[in-house]
Amino acid sequence: MLSNWAVHPSFKNKELTSYITDSSNHSKVDVFYIYPTLFLDKNDPRWNIPLSDSLQQSKVLSSAVKFQASAFAEGGRMFVPFYRQANIRAYRQMENGGKDALLMAYSDIRAAFSHYLKYYNNGRPILLAGHSQGSTHITLLLKEFFDDKPLQKQLIAAYIPGIGLSKDEFCSIQLMTEPTQTGGFVSWNTFKRKINKKNYEMWYKGKCVVNPVTWTLDELAPRFLHKGFLFSNGKLYEKSFNTHLIDGALWISTPHFPYRLLAWTMDDYHIGDINLFWKDIRENVELRIKSYEAKQ
Repeated sequence: MLSNWAVHPSFKNKELTSYITDSSNHSKVDVFYIYPTLFLDKNDPRWNIPLSDSLQQSKVLSSAVKFQASAFAEGGRMFVPFYRQANIRAYRQMENGGKDALLMAYSDIRAAFSHYLKYYNNGRPILLAGHSQGSTHITLLLKEFFDDKPLQKQLIAAYIPGIGLSKDEFCSIQLMTEPTQTGGFVSWNTFKRKINKKNYEMWYKGKCVVNPVTWTLDELAPRFLHKGFLFSNGKLYEKSFNTHLIDGALWISTPHFPYRLLAWTMDDYHIGDINLFWKDIRENVELRIKSYEAKQ
């Protein structure tokens, strides 16, 4: 049912119309995006939120689709399924219900992706994208459907920030360390200069990371290279911060923009892993698509 999709080529989304042209729907590429954890009430006894929850659906559209999916939307036809998302506490209570909650969430993603493959793909190249819990589920899709499997030849790239991925996470899908590489994945996790050491060492140290400004392993991308982040007021702010690569993560300087004092109140920039690099991602998506098409 179309009501199970937040974004689908069969209907328009007002959250995306400001960021895409009509040509994206006629592209030869498909984009499959999975949104991050928006089920944040740790006191809610439920492990998974129902598909029909109207407040959750509203959050998906007004937050994740508008400020994250929009970075990828110009790449092609976009598919974003609603799913029974796991509560945020699942990651810290894996043995007490969290693992089962994440598997239930993934079962919805798996069903949606299988439906997409059966009825819509028709051999088209695929770009995968997610963030946080969404990246967890994209990682599982990669392992089940792409890694060392025929579908891998249709993979343009997977953008999966917001989680820690081991260097041996996949068999044949590699971390891409050049901006025109295809067939692999990129990942990063964004901190302030004063890193939350506990979270960093628990989740990210030693994990895969690229610099989402240069799309390489450059340890520093100076501010003038930053193409722009999308703020909640809908405005794009260019050349806003320096980006520093560290072991398994990155940190950025305090963004230079009119509301920079707000940045001081944040513990880290996990929530901004995508929209902080919104234009950088948008341009890199276009570059990788062109690179993929040139190889065919």
